[in-house]
Amino acid sequence: MRGAVIHAPGDVRFEERPDPTIVKPTDAVIRTIAACVCGSDLWRYRGVAEVPHPTPIGHEYVGVVEEIGSEVRSVHPGDFVVGGFLTSDNSCPHCQAGQHANCQHGGGYDGCQAERIRIPLADGTLLATPEQPDPDLIPSLLALSDVMCTGWHAAVCAGVRPGSTVVVVGDGAVGLSGVLAASHMGAARLIAVSRHADRQAIARDFGATDIVAERGDAGVRHVMELTDGIGADAVLECVGTEDSVSQALASARPGAMVGWVGVPHITELPQNHMFWKNVGLRGGPAPVRAYLPELLQLVWERRIEPGKVFDLELPLAQVADAYAAMDERRATKVLLRP
Repeated sequence: MRGAVIHAPGDVRFEERPDPTIVKPTDAVIRTIAACVCGSDLWRYRGVAEVPHPTPIGHEYVGVVEEIGSEVRSVHPGDFVVGGFLTSDNSCPHCQAGQHANCQHGGGYDGCQAERIRIPLADGTLLATPEQPDPDLIPSLLALSDVMCTGWHAAVCAGVRPGSTVVVVGDGAVGLSGVLAASHMGAARLIAVSRHADRQAIARDFGATDIVAERGDAGVRHVMELTDGIGADAVLECVGTEDSVSQALASARPGAMVGWVGVPHITELPQNHMFWKNVGLRGGPAPVRAYLPELLQLVWERRIEPGKVFDLELPLAQVADAYAAMDERRATKVLLRP
């Protein structure tokens, strides 16, 4: 088969890779129907994270089961499936507590931007759709493998409630998914922090009532103006830089919680925005498998359409162009089809 391999910063290649096989009886092998590039993949592409040697890349996918191990019971050949960006057994104490991202036996993949994928712990990782999906549902189902569940996790961690005022810091696919999540959870006022007109339009479509284009102190001042000097009841941090985390904490009202899902690239937390305001910070990698049943149902019933975050579609063979488009902000998120 062929798949994406990152060789160095700025160097992603579509090349021959070994066909995946059943290694353990709990494995499945799927034929990829769609994959995509994640904002976190760009950390390596931009040289922020190290690329010590050529490595298969990608962790988001939907596909059709081709083969299962002898112990797999919940999915069968021919099923259309979606799985999270990390594998999980769905049975260890952490999974039972809803923390599938910290599964005692889970882990990652050997690159999902590929024509086929080996899925470890298939029973605890994959969820099959009720039947074969309509083609127009595939982007939204793909969004469930990471960004929609991550945005949802931010909203859960921030404690979004019906009638609340919510600020979302970050206008990438995760931030936009956070807007959609907060809107679905009943936020009455929903302030999206975004400087890009195309992303602002998606945020509005997902339920944002206000847009704050400024960053840093100016962005905080604008939030305070919109909230009569009070701040937000809940804040979703969907970037992970020092500036974005600081802006998120400073935008929260006393006693509020910040849901933090941006992959952290910070050296210290601004405690002056936390301790003296009783503002909390909670989050981390999304436990996708915990959220998948509810969100899959919402997508299947067409009550949410997170697939709108995909504003560019390319053949998988053009994966290098997909990375360049996202790196240069010519695309919010790129869908890839083998």
